[in-house]
Amino acid sequence: MIVSTKGRYALRVMIDLAEHPSDGYIPLREIAQRQEISEKYLEIILKLLVRGNLLTGLRGKGGGYRLNRGPEQYTVGEILRCTEDSLVPVACLGSGSNECRRAAECRTLPMWKKLNQMVNDYFDSITIADLIRADGQVACPI
Repeated sequence: MIVSTKGRYALRVMIDLAEHPSDGYIPLREIAQRQEISEKYLEIILKLLVRGNLLTGLRGKGGGYRLNRGPEQYTVGEILRCTEDSLVPVACLGSGSNECRRAAECRTLPMWKKLNQMVNDYFDSITIADLIRADGQVACPI
């Protein structure tokens, strides 16, 4: 599993929006400038986050983006699953993959399943609020 720039930038965007709460919407241009991400690439990421119902977007004058929930209600796991094709460590665990004909006797499959569970549990245990804590320390529950 490799987290792409889409996933990493999505986390930065979510943190940025949480750190700059507003009564209104925050324009794409402001987010792009603060995060030093091209507006064109950021627009792709924001569309994924809106489609995943993590953000609300508004077009036109006074438009932009805002969080749908408080930072403590977003997990790193849900954000990465929204932006990444997959978080699985091996292809045979991916959704929609054909079951391997050797799955019944595969000696490594239990290991890959455990790793997959650990990765998802870990990412699901960290919230955006955890990432913006003043001391910069993220609790490591595992």
